[in-house]
Amino acid sequence: MYFYFVYILKCSDGSYYTGITNDIQKRFVEHQTGYSKDSYTYKRRPLSLEFYQEFNDVLQAIFFEKKIKGWTRAKKLTLINGDFDMLQILSECRNATHYKYKD
Repeated sequence: MYFYFVYILKCSDGSYYTGITNDIQKRFVEHQTGYSKDSYTYKRRPLSLEFYQEFNDVLQAIFFEKKIKGWTRAKKLTLINGDFDMLQILSECRNATHYKYKD
């Protein structure tokens, strides 16, 4: 049985990179050593592993990775810090057309 990991790396320029792998240690080493010169993290080393979540279903992992990639920096930081109450607040819709704001 394979396990899949969605991870967030903090780059030296302060940006965050989100990825997915089935071998978290190997993938982190690849990022850290500059395995691919075309990758986002190549010129942003050194890196630190800030967060990872394990999945046993690759489709769930892919869904979660895509979801995180669409998040704001504030939401990513909240996830990294494990503040799930604040994550709930940041995830709420704030549009004027949302049902909570209609009279």
